[in-house]
Amino acid sequence: HLLGWSQYVASLLTRTPEALRLLADDAELEPRPAAVLAKAWGAAAGRAADPQEGIRVLRGLRRQELLRMAASDLLGRLDVVRLGRALTDIAAATLQVGLDVALRAHALEAGIDPADMPMDMAVIGMGRLGGGEMGFGSDADVLFVHRPRDGADDGRATAAANAVAHTLRRLLSEPAPDPAFEVDADLRPEGRQGALVRSLSAFREYYERWVSVWEVQALLRAVPVAGDEQLGADFVAMIDPIRYPEAGLTDEQVAEIRRIKARVERERLPRGADPATHTKLGRGGLSDVEWTVQLLQLQHAAEVPELRVQPTVEGLAAVGDAALLDAEQTEALRSAWELATRARNAIFLVRGRPSDQLPRPGLELAGVARACGYGPDTDPGHFLDDYRRTTRRARAVVDDVFYGRPPAG
Repeated sequence: HLLGWSQYVASLLTRTPEALRLLADDAELEPRPAAVLAKAWGAAAGRAADPQEGIRVLRGLRRQELLRMAASDLLGRLDVVRLGRALTDIAAATLQVGLDVALRAHALEAGIDPADMPMDMAVIGMGRLGGGEMGFGSDADVLFVHRPRDGADDGRATAAANAVAHTLRRLLSEPAPDPAFEVDADLRPEGRQGALVRSLSAFREYYERWVSVWEVQALLRAVPVAGDEQLGADFVAMIDPIRYPEAGLTDEQVAEIRRIKARVERERLPRGADPATHTKLGRGGLSDVEWTVQLLQLQHAAEVPELRVQPTVEGLAAVGDAALLDAEQTEALRSAWELATRARNAIFLVRGRPSDQLPRPGLELAGVARACGYGPDTDPGHFLDDYRRTTRRARAVVDDVFYGRPPAG
């Protein structure tokens, strides 16, 4: 079943044949929390002779864990929310152990003990990583923050933090037969033109003086995932008043968010893509649902603390409980988000590479439908019809709630 329907699983098993033992016991297919993974992986990487070998060990362990989750998903043992959490835990553990290796590598190069580094560092998860919604093909969106230790020179601390962050990204992204793990820091202040790492005080100054509404929206999913826990908690305390504005949003800010979303729809949907079946940017797809939930969070989270959550499904539940959407609207958005997420993961498992576009009718579509839980005797066209109908309902809610367009008739 696994080899017949998933190029991804076949590829992973080819590189890790010993992992077949995972299939001998159902208990082996259960997800493991990030803290458990990081502890075991950190011990294994710490025994390596050098940082490069430590990363090779880490990659092998990550590969086996991805295989575990791919098999569990295809065998119907995980719902889409638990799968997203499990893949997020794998990413967080990878970042934690990778950061530890990068810190040791810098200390070795600088000729100092790792305990004598001039700064503390934290990695803040953004996007799907922060939301606990990673997919098999997701990059890890992050911010790097540091804080000089008492008595340390600010310039030396900043230089060391930048060196560690660059080392971490380089080590994790070097060409290898293992599944790629891209650490994307483009959501940082000033994007690719900005500093890769900023101090906590520099982040505070930027957000107080220059933050734009889209950056505030991005901070809704900011969560510490690796590094110094106190620094991560202090970062969250700093951004909470920014991402949950006491006065909500002005009409101009709402209009700006709508303009940005409309531009994304026009400019980022790939040429030739079918907007009815593009899982990310298509009508009623992931972007539609997530932006709608995030707009409601920005408008109401200051007065409704239950909205201060990162996962989309939890945000939807809170929105429904607060009566900001009725039960039918909430269910329409939740169903579309879960189906689009499941389909996006299924495309990756079947093809062995990421894509946001559902395949055309044929063997690949049959595989995607099967990976989404449709039986072997079910016409894949039924899956396609279900997808279009579900996302159409969600888009009607998005038009009404996000864009403020009343339904026709």
